[in-house]
Amino acid sequence: MAHTDPLPDPHYQAEFYASVPTKRLLAWIADMILIAIVCVLILPFTAFTGIFFFPFLMLVVGFAYRVVTIANGSATWGMRLMSVELRNRRGERFDTSEAFLHTLGYTVSLAFPILQVISIVLMLTSARGQGLTDYVMDTVALNRRAVA
Repeated sequence: MAHTDPLPDPHYQAEFYASVPTKRLLAWIADMILIAIVCVLILPFTAFTGIFFFPFLMLVVGFAYRVVTIANGSATWGMRLMSVELRNRRGERFDTSEAFLHTLGYTVSLAFPILQVISIVLMLTSARGQGLTDYVMDTVALNRRAVA
């Protein structure tokens, strides 16, 4: 029985996945810097009490940032900078619920370091460069130029 997968085949269409794990790392760094800047700008509005719960502030702002940017373009601003975008199992851009679930999976992975390690190993060793959340949701990150 023939199975047609709407996602690009990593063996025959490798350009879709070329350097995506590295680009995701660089995108993550860019996103974290942007989130930290936003949190520092928020501090005066908390009468600087935000200093005492800064990691929590980073978590909340980061969660909102990721959901909103992924829902509105299937990529965070860091991912867009690196020309990477997320696609669901049908090869479509993420909707808001998928963006929320992907961000939730990422956040849970951060909460449990072993899950983050598993995710990184999967990204570096799997044919499609999928992290743990990508495997659970059956999603991928692709090079945007190849997607066009």
